[in-house]
Amino acid sequence: MPRFDHFSKEALGFLTDLKSNNTRDWFNQHRNTYEVEVREPTKEFAHQMSHALGQFTGRRHDAKIYRINRDIRFSKDKTPYNVHIHISFAPQSDQVSPPMWFFGLSPEKLSLGCGVFQYDKESLARFRAAMAGPQGAALIRLADEMEAQGLRVSTPDLKRVPPGYDKAHPHGEALRRKGLSGWTDLDPGFATAPGLTARTLQEMTALRPIYDLLIDLT
Repeated sequence: MPRFDHFSKEALGFLTDLKSNNTRDWFNQHRNTYEVEVREPTKEFAHQMSHALGQFTGRRHDAKIYRINRDIRFSKDKTPYNVHIHISFAPQSDQVSPPMWFFGLSPEKLSLGCGVFQYDKESLARFRAAMAGPQGAALIRLADEMEAQGLRVSTPDLKRVPPGYDKAHPHGEALRRKGLSGWTDLDPGFATAPGLTARTLQEMTALRPIYDLLIDLT
């Protein structure tokens, strides 16, 4: 295969058609299109982005490509396939839950993200301890700034400040969080234009402050 530069329009067309024909029979009939236009390019893109993020942050990143097969064991929705490409990129870190980068391409949009969805119990305690100090003010300020830029920012998970902290704590908004993530949403056609890796990294620059804030927190 030629070196990856961008996803093909056929790749996006496959995801669009799969959304309307989400059956094993249809998928098997179009498996070659999936393998040539989606699966193999996704692997190469993930490799390129891991390298690019490593240079961008100074830390090695490992990519995880999420399976196209859905886990339907406990879901009312029994359609067998995901109709998107999802990749996460995790930095080499001693943290249990380091901030990660996300790439999600669907027929409707391309979403790029960075952050931690939810800390594990031990990391959450350290996150809250940090939020009670100056870093809590920094997080609140950062969330406001990113929203003003038109980015999507996750909202606090709790209605009240957790036990152990003053209910009127000035960093209450930060303490009510179990994580923090930011997102930028783009037209899916972004993924089919030349130079995808470089352009994706450029878009992720707006999310870098979240990474910088969280990478040293816990």
